[in-house]
Amino acid sequence: MNKQRNADNRRVLVRMLVVAVLMFGFGYAMVPMYQKFCEVTGINNLLNADDPLRNTQVDTSRTVTVEFDANLHGLPWSFKPGQSSVEVHPGELVHVVYRVSNTRDHAVTGQAIPSYGPQLAAAHFRKLECFCFTRQTLGPGESREMPVVFVIDPALPEDVNTITLSYTFFEVAGTLAEPASKPARPGA
Repeated sequence: MNKQRNADNRRVLVRMLVVAVLMFGFGYAMVPMYQKFCEVTGINNLLNADDPLRNTQVDTSRTVTVEFDANLHGLPWSFKPGQSSVEVHPGELVHVVYRVSNTRDHAVTGQAIPSYGPQLAAAHFRKLECFCFTRQTLGPGESREMPVVFVIDPALPEDVNTITLSYTFFEVAGTLAEPASKPARPGA
């Protein structure tokens, strides 16, 4: 009975080893078989170096003009866009800058509020980076360039050909910096 059990165990072991070798060989052969299948069918051909990479979500059949505007409300700053407009395809990643300077002799904090024209464009204007996300504190005489990175959603209605992005900077109340030095009070 022991001889029979040992013989059965050997047969099972040999069969398992054959199955393991066949599975390894099949897995190893899958890569060239998959490449050949993709080459023949033209599906998911990521291996073609002659085909330049491109963003398939960019709608190159349309062009939208984005105009930039800058306004100040109660701030003695200089604030303007780096360029007045840009032509973009919906879905295309765009990077622009606004330039701002503090003309005061002390630090001032401001917050930019965006607005869009036409108003329905706001739902299709996706900002990835914007100085309007946070308050901006500029030291005395400080100047800086502030980026805006955005994408126009390809779902923007076809009849919208121009979008105006306008920022208005407001001074944030209660954030005025103290003068650099205060005269000491007598007897203090």
